[in-house]
Amino acid sequence: MAGFSVQRYAPERSAFAKLTARDSVLRRLDWPLLLSALALCLIGSLLVWSATRNRTNINQGDPYFFLIRHIANAGIGLCLMVGTIWLGHRTLRGAVPILYGLSILMLLAVLSPLGATVNGAHSWIVLGGGFSLQPSEFAKIAIILCMAMLLAARVDAGDQLHPDHRTVVKSLGIALIPICCIMLMPDLGSTMVILVIILGVLLASGASNRWIFGLLGAGVVGAVLVAALGILDKYQINRFAAFANPKLDPAGVGYNTGQARIAIGSGGLTGTGLFKGSQTTGQFVPEQQTDFVFTVAGEELGFVGAGLIIVLLGVILWRACRIARETTELYGTIVAAGIIAWFAFQSFENIGMTLGIMPVAGIPLPFVSYGGSSMFAVWVAIGLLQSIRVQRPITA
Repeated sequence: MAGFSVQRYAPERSAFAKLTARDSVLRRLDWPLLLSALALCLIGSLLVWSATRNRTNINQGDPYFFLIRHIANAGIGLCLMVGTIWLGHRTLRGAVPILYGLSILMLLAVLSPLGATVNGAHSWIVLGGGFSLQPSEFAKIAIILCMAMLLAARVDAGDQLHPDHRTVVKSLGIALIPICCIMLMPDLGSTMVILVIILGVLLASGASNRWIFGLLGAGVVGAVLVAALGILDKYQINRFAAFANPKLDPAGVGYNTGQARIAIGSGGLTGTGLFKGSQTTGQFVPEQQTDFVFTVAGEELGFVGAGLIIVLLGVILWRACRIARETTELYGTIVAAGIIAWFAFQSFENIGMTLGIMPVAGIPLPFVSYGGSSMFAVWVAIGLLQSIRVQRPITA
């Protein structure tokens, strides 16, 4: 019939078809990245349980106290990851100023009467009910996102090939404010991680190499000034002294690293068996569920178990590097690079201090150590990486 046309309707895809379609979120997720992080959380749960089940002085008489809380922290972290993927790193790009402002407010709250001291570091906000928050963990994310937004703005818009000097200065100024707050706590470990993050971000942004070498030189000068001006607490200075000379005070400041080496060395190839480590059961290693959790793996799971943790961390870094390389926008590349620098250095520092090849700095092992703030932050970072992968264009 003239003037009559048949309108064709595409059939509605089933729920299963939507989930398995080539453009679905599930299909586009980086599963090796996700599964490696989940495996680390599972291993961490066992290690935290082993380290705390007999410590009645901290587990309130419940051997499952830390295990349940660690699993709950991981569950909340997974929800944060899903929320981050759902919002998307591009949506969060518009909210970066708000996120940065909130992180600064939280850091300032730590320096106020709301702050609390844990293990010598005035880095916490006590929320009540046994819960506390460490804002420096979330400051890492805020710094990565804010620097990425500034450094990539004109490049992604096509106005520049690389960030100019003025943009680099602005991004460094943005990072300097939280660094100063964290140093006033003082939290040397978080400061070290953030400085490495800054270097990673600048390298990925394509900024001039003069900035990289200049920052390295400034870091050396800054370390000398910090020591000369007495900004660090005495216990932090003693940690570096013990690192330089392990025999300086083996019963005092060098006790932690000494016991950590004994625990890891006694594990051998396959370990003594879960819950059967004499150093762990005897409670000889302090803070074994947090900063020194790797010693439980070394003693009870041996070289094989400790090596598995390192391999899983390596897989996360490998997948993150692949995501950074394959994204088509500089903003995504910089965000991924900042997370890579964060995870790589923090893992190396944490494992290194248990082996005696790095000074004790009091930073957790990502996904493995007990701690809500750290767990939440690293899962948000995984969500950002997944979002960068999910939102990249599909190639034919």
